[in-house]
Amino acid sequence: MSNEFNDKNYSSKMDKSIQSLKKDISTLRTGRANINMLDTIKVDVYGQLMPINQVATVSAPEARLISIQVWDKANTVLVDRAIQKSELGINPQVEGQTIRLRIPNLTEERRKDLIKILKNMVEKSKVAIRNIRREANEELKKKLKEKIISEDDNKIFEKNIQKITDNNIENIEKILSEKEKEIIQI
Repeated sequence: MSNEFNDKNYSSKMDKSIQSLKKDISTLRTGRANINMLDTIKVDVYGQLMPINQVATVSAPEARLISIQVWDKANTVLVDRAIQKSELGINPQVEGQTIRLRIPNLTEERRKDLIKILKNMVEKSKVAIRNIRREANEELKKKLKEKIISEDDNKIFEKNIQKITDNNIENIEKILSEKEKEIIQI
């Protein structure tokens, strides 16, 4: 009867939450070129909004340079405009069908702002993990009340869910620490 509750479902949800955090963090602009910075920018081409990597080849040939090779010459202006309107704060240099983004050094003030943004993202992720734990515990209470699982099984499952939660929170802290080091690094 104890196999009626599946803690792997909740573990999977927590993993997805962490993957979402990693994706969000990868779009933060640090002092070095990272092609993921462009993931949130959409270009209005062919009557619909498309990510830059679907209309161009994006690469980082140098530590502080992103190169965008637009496939269709007509879209070069549109990609340029989308980057200028974005919150990146970088002015693109257009040369034919190639757009270059030079990543400037971060000021101390900008580094502090980025760390605040990062910590806010991390806190939202932790809240999501805790909400998944609460959801799992509510399901356990419901199954215990309906006598689908025993008291002993309930305690075992609660411990497992707490252990999974603690591991994921610890993982989030590691991600925060690594990204903070990257931002602070000159």
